Amino acid sequence: MKELKVYGVDFTSAPGRRKPLVAVGCVLADGVLRAESSEEMTSLEELAEFLCRPGPWACGLDFPFGQPRGLVEALGWPEAWEGYVAEVSRMEAREFEEKLRADMATRPAGSKHRYRRTDRLSGSASAMMLFRVPVGKMFHRGAPLLLRSGASVVPCQDNGSSRLLFESYPALVARRVIGRRPYKSDDRARQSPEREQARRDLVAGLLPDKSDESGDSDKIADAYGFCIRLDSTLEERFIRESAADGLDSLLCAIQAAWAYGRADRGVPEDCDADEGWIPDPALI
Repeated sequence: MKELKVYGVDFTSAPGRRKPLVAVGCVLADGVLRAESSEEMTSLEELAEFLCRPGPWACGLDFPFGQPRGLVEALGWPEAWEGYVAEVSRMEAREFEEKLRADMATRPAGSKHRYRRTDRLSGSASAMMLFRVPVGKMFHRGAPLLLRSGASVVPCQDNGSSRLLFESYPALVARRVIGRRPYKSDDRARQSPEREQARRDLVAGLLPDKSDESGDSDKIADAYGFCIRLDSTLEERFIRESAADGLDSLLCAIQAAWAYGRADRGVPEDCDADEGWIPDPALI
């Protein structure tokens, strides 16, 4: 099998020195996804340059690439992904957020947020969410970068580029190993020995030579079709870092590598390509 470069990027809408973007670089070959590097980016401009690196490569990023079809129609945006992302890119953050809140105001209590089909199936937050995990803000900052990169944005924009971008949701990978145990937090008050142990168990479950008799590592190989390898330095770092930015980036890379290896890119035939899709075996 020809080697493929695969990246995973743990995304934040406001990167800086205290909370940088983390990109984990891997190589997929002969049934093994080997994590080889980790780099930090402290601005979205650096991410834009990263996305323009020569291919071929695949990259998973953990933010919503699209918005619900119902929202796009309600706001009168262009129907195609390229059109409404271009329109959003011309909006300041306040204007974008006001439009989302205006739509929410028209909807009944308990159903303020619209959901994409992939959000429902994965159990992720609505792509409109502006608080707690503000993935709506992440879409506003991130999706225009994808459009401008000229890469193939699966499944929103297939332009034949050798650079393939996949929407990722690390929780789907983590759940296969440790269920719904919390394993990370940016809040110091919520960082605990229990979460560190969960990260340790998650990393151990990703690595075949670290698994116990429960066979947790087989869950990853059986689901994604390859084994995971990483050196001891990255392994210890992923366990030590309480925010789990690097670990989440690795989980993003796992989903991107799996999707790249499939003829359908991990996207069902009846997917609404303009909404986007999270490629993962759990959603097929």
